[in-house]
Amino acid sequence: MIEIGIVEDNVKIRDLIQRYLDMQDNMSCKTAVDSVEEMLDYLKEHDPPDVMLMDIQLPGMSGIKGIGIIKKEYPEIEIIMLTIYHDSHKIFDSLVAGASGYLLKHTSLPEIKESIENLASGGAPMSPQIARKVIQHFNESKKEEKPESDLTAREQDIVNGLVDGLSYKLIADRFDISIDTVRAHIRNIYKKLHVNSKAEVIAKSLRGEI
Repeated sequence: MIEIGIVEDNVKIRDLIQRYLDMQDNMSCKTAVDSVEEMLDYLKEHDPPDVMLMDIQLPGMSGIKGIGIIKKEYPEIEIIMLTIYHDSHKIFDSLVAGASGYLLKHTSLPEIKESIENLASGGAPMSPQIARKVIQHFNESKKEEKPESDLTAREQDIVNGLVDGLSYKLIADRFDISIDTVRAHIRNIYKKLHVNSKAEVIAKSLRGEI
């Protein structure tokens, strides 16, 4: 059962989504509030939901600011922005703050349900219009920003393998090299990027810094 919370100040939209999700066999939506402050009060007294739908423009604290506070206190909560805003700044501010998905409010109820299921299984749901902006942003970043690293072609291959979620063994198999060679490349990559973990390498890659 996927537990869901909603932060949305439009009563009609909030009630409609809550009723729909609560009707699903695999979902429960016990709380739907109109502000981040109300949600924070709720979380102090109740178990956190698995997934939270969050608007950006809210009374009091904005949804983007709320993401940072909620993720700091409850990092296990996955947050999907559900908003009318599709400008790049709000999209990327939301994703940087910790949102795991970004949907526009014209998204249908079945699509919202599917997005929540996608998120619960490890995905990062986005409306097609938003996904295009994200891809465009990263493509432009790669063209405009001078990479901070000086990786060799093989080291870049290794980074791509990490981003694809491959183990050292699978990376070795992909490029027909030994696991020891992969480890040696990893050590060099860490030194060049000034990082200490695979997660940091992947994050730099996704930000277009490699």
